[in-house]
Amino acid sequence: MQNTPLRLIRAVALVAAIGICLPNDGVAQKVAKYGADFLAGGVGARALGMGGATVALANDVTAGYWNPAGLSGLQYPEIAYMHAERFAGVVSFDYGSGAFPISSQSTVGISFFRSGVNDIKNTLDAWDQERDQPKPNPESFFETFSAADYAFFLGYARSVSERLSIGVTGKVIRRSIGDFASAWGYSFDVGFQYRARRVFLGANVQDVSTMLQSWSVNTGELQNIQDVFGDEIPTGGTELVLPVARLGSGFLFPMGENSIALGLDLDVAFDGQQAFVPNIGEVSFHPRLGGEFSYRDVVFFRAGVNRLAYSEELGLDVTPSVGTGLNLRQVSLDYGFGDFAGVVSDLGFSHRISLRLILEQPNLQRAQN
Repeated sequence: MQNTPLRLIRAVALVAAIGICLPNDGVAQKVAKYGADFLAGGVGARALGMGGATVALANDVTAGYWNPAGLSGLQYPEIAYMHAERFAGVVSFDYGSGAFPISSQSTVGISFFRSGVNDIKNTLDAWDQERDQPKPNPESFFETFSAADYAFFLGYARSVSERLSIGVTGKVIRRSIGDFASAWGYSFDVGFQYRARRVFLGANVQDVSTMLQSWSVNTGELQNIQDVFGDEIPTGGTELVLPVARLGSGFLFPMGENSIALGLDLDVAFDGQQAFVPNIGEVSFHPRLGGEFSYRDVVFFRAGVNRLAYSEELGLDVTPSVGTGLNLRQVSLDYGFGDFAGVVSDLGFSHRISLRLILEQPNLQRAQN
């Protein structure tokens, strides 16, 4: 047990990081560069296998996330679920959604997200402040907690014409760090898609209203941090999550019974993310590229690039992804694999598995004009 004090200090420091991450009343409102980053990874193993380059191509239930206008592509109700793990399984991510045509021109969709780290050890009560060392039998004082983020989306899409559709999504965000702190956030997205015969264009402006995240802190639970480290306990505040414009294009190449789809997207962020990504001042650019080969609309093979970064120390860092899928008419099973190259590979791989169910029943089909 010689390393117990060191382990305790590290664990306490991890919990103390809560005070660093939370806004303080000394700054009434500040811009959060990663305020809703748990949603940035995307959903649907099909889309993620293509590097997330699907803003213009999304036309199933997952469009509620990628571009709400794409919900207009549904002919029947659809249900989807995805589970993913990142950083060698430390972070788990779950997503569920459903979408339903309600008229010949309108579709509604709902989505639920949870991203969290479970069973984090809280060692604050195991530290003897007076003796400045762990208490005897410190493990008996350990407790566990979870840091989890939740989101609920309600989307609506409408076909303006045979080729053009628009959509809007209202979002509610709930974030919690055990009993230490929690936050609520609200905003909405707007998007459009234009579909020609083989060319697709789309855009989705996320958090177009600017998301407000209001944090509240349980100061009583953090008292030991002040006693041990002498730092001021944060008292909460409000963060601003600025809009991100996701611009997309897609191309379809029929090959008899087979086809190839290509997507090229560009995310334009205004929150000052300047670390290792192309930027002009406070505006940063995040390109994504992906492709899918469809064999008789039954078996699919996908590949893409979902992250490009550059630094003088590390050079060009490319994060590719690959995936495959099986479509059995009303059921689609997809698998995506990513984060296996570049710097992020040091943090483990990402496995994404998603299931999509199409309720293809005559009485559920979209009404015709």
